[in-house]
Amino acid sequence: MKKLAIIIFVSSFALMMLGLVMVMSASSTYSALKFDNTFYLFDEHIKKVAIGLIFLFAAAIVPYNYYKRIAKPAIFLTTFLLLLTLILSVSLKGASRWLSVGFVSFQPSDLARLALIIYLAYFIEKKEDLIKSFKYGYSIAISWIAGMSLLILAQPNVSSAALISLIGMIVLYVGGANGKHIAETVVPGVLFVGGMAMVLSHSRDRILGYVNAIFNGTPLNDQVKQALRGFGSGGIFGVGIGHSQQSNLFLPEAYGDFIFAIIGEEAGFVGAFLVIACFFTIFFCGIMIAKKTKDKFGQLLAFGITLNITIFAFANMLVATGMIPTTGLPLPFISYGGTSLIFISISTGMLINIAFTNAMKINKEQVANNALSVNKELVNEFSK
Repeated sequence: MKKLAIIIFVSSFALMMLGLVMVMSASSTYSALKFDNTFYLFDEHIKKVAIGLIFLFAAAIVPYNYYKRIAKPAIFLTTFLLLLTLILSVSLKGASRWLSVGFVSFQPSDLARLALIIYLAYFIEKKEDLIKSFKYGYSIAISWIAGMSLLILAQPNVSSAALISLIGMIVLYVGGANGKHIAETVVPGVLFVGGMAMVLSHSRDRILGYVNAIFNGTPLNDQVKQALRGFGSGGIFGVGIGHSQQSNLFLPEAYGDFIFAIIGEEAGFVGAFLVIACFFTIFFCGIMIAKKTKDKFGQLLAFGITLNITIFAFANMLVATGMIPTTGLPLPFISYGGTSLIFISISTGMLINIAFTNAMKINKEQVANNALSVNKELVNEFSK
């Protein structure tokens, strides 16, 4: 378990360090033109990485069972913040996703994912005998998933709403919910989210543009087109760090949502493959931690956190390679930004704590079993 925790930390830290390099490379031209300082966005990002690492270590120290105490207050607070975002947030690019509290601005949707995972793990452990009951268990859990998803959808943020619903439903299934209840919920849920995606103009344009590109051969949207050019020019080993052409304002959001394309261009197939390998490593280690954890809460918390990190990572990479319609999802640990990085760091710290805590439990059990075995042998010897 300790080895798994160390591997997760090393993989996460490596991705953060890569993120620093890639944000510096991808944002330099934009920073120079926008802020008259080549390193402006890089300087901002390095501060957020430092804060993220502090939160990671802090979360790794806090015993994960503590989160049972705050599961209910956390989900109520998060719901309130999501409501507040719809009321107070200033619209940016047609969406109201940011909430300012004093000198700090953040996206409550990032907090919502973690708060929901903690609450579901707590609720399923507490209601384990009732989770298969639609009335007394499942309906309560699904209400929280639906409520948070709807509040995020109203921002509007279709992709985050869809993925938080997906994560919640998978955690419920793994937690022992009735498969029939899940199927009966998923079908209308997918139809509703799909319908809303077609009602909202920005998501409708992205979906229809993607469908037309596949079936009618129409051009891809500019971001995906430039991203694919970046991957193509990168070849096997890339054009070299700092030599990207796409980061020279050809690719919008080069340092954010589409930073994976810059990795593919500058570090080539090898660099992109190593990033994918890091996320697969985090996924495998996280699943193993969940499997070896002794209590239900820890199991589901570890599983949910692992799912949260890797689903968002692979969704981002699929967008950058043109395999799914464009969304506004950052690449965990790597993309420029504060809120996502900090909450992913906290989640990683929690996962590490689960591993270390259960490793200590396993060691204590082994010591106790060894002592019991020795005592039995002594009793047998004396009885002879």
